[in-house]
Amino acid sequence: MLIYPAIDPVALSVGPFSIGDTIIGPLQVHWYGIMYLLGFAVAWMLAMRNSQRPWSPIKKTQVEDVIVYGAWGVILGGRFGYMLFYGADKWLADPGMILRIWEGGMSFHGGLIGVALAMLIYSRKHHVAFLSLADFVVPLVPAGLFFGRLGNFIGQELWGRPTDMSLGMLFPADPEQLARHPSQLYEAFLEGLVLLVVINWYARKPRLFGETSGLFLILYGLFRFTVEFVRQPDPQFIDQSTLFEWFGWMTRGQTLCIPMILIGLWMMRKSLRQLIDRKA
Repeated sequence: MLIYPAIDPVALSVGPFSIGDTIIGPLQVHWYGIMYLLGFAVAWMLAMRNSQRPWSPIKKTQVEDVIVYGAWGVILGGRFGYMLFYGADKWLADPGMILRIWEGGMSFHGGLIGVALAMLIYSRKHHVAFLSLADFVVPLVPAGLFFGRLGNFIGQELWGRPTDMSLGMLFPADPEQLARHPSQLYEAFLEGLVLLVVINWYARKPRLFGETSGLFLILYGLFRFTVEFVRQPDPQFIDQSTLFEWFGWMTRGQTLCIPMILIGLWMMRKSLRQLIDRKA
C-alpha cells in the first residue's frame, strides 16, 4: 500500500496583518491555484510555438487574447457545468451557491463547453474559422488537465475506489481510511501527459478542419471513461443506494463522455470523407 506524501494544500501563507484595528489574513496561496497558473503558462508557451507554423490560424500577437478567452471559458464554464451536471437541485435551492467557489466544484465537461463558446465568440469577432481555431486550441488543453489533476491529488479530492492492489493509497482526508486508487494520478498521466504527446504529435502537420479536435474528443472521452471505473463516483448528487446512473455501473462522468466520443467520431469521419472526396 502506498502512503500519501505529506503535502500541505496551502503552498504559501502570509500574515495575518494588522492595519489599525483591522486584522487581515492570513493570506493563503493554495497549490490548486498554482496548478491552474502553471497550466495556463504551459498552454501559452505551446501556443506561442504553434503560432509560428505557416498554417496556424493564430499569430504570435494574437496568442495572449486566445489564452485570456480560454481562461474565462475554463473558469466560467467549469463552474456552471459543475453546478448543472453535478448539483442542479442544490443550485436551484441555493442560487448563490455558484459564487462560493472556495467550497470547490469545477467540471471539465463544463469547462470544455465554456472554452468552445469562448472560441466561438473569438472566431466571430476576429473572423477566424471556428474549427481551425479549435484545432489550434485543443493541443494546449492537456497541459491544464495534467496540472489540474495534480492539484486534485494535492488537495486530496476526487480519489479512487477502494482497492487491495499494491497501487492502493491511504489518503489522510479519507474518513473511511481505506486504501484507494490514486485516480487523480491515473488521469494526470492519461488525460495529461499521454494526451499532450499524442495530440501535439498529430497536430505537427497540417490537418483538415476538425481532425485534431475530433481526435482530442475521442481520446479524452476514452481515457476518462476508463479511469471512471476506478474513480470514486460522486455520491452527493447521485442515487445514494447505487452511486451509479445507468446499468448499475455507469457514473455521471462516463455519461458525459459518451457525447464527446460520438461527436469526435463524427468529426473524424467528416474530415476523412472530405479527404476522400478531394482525392476522388
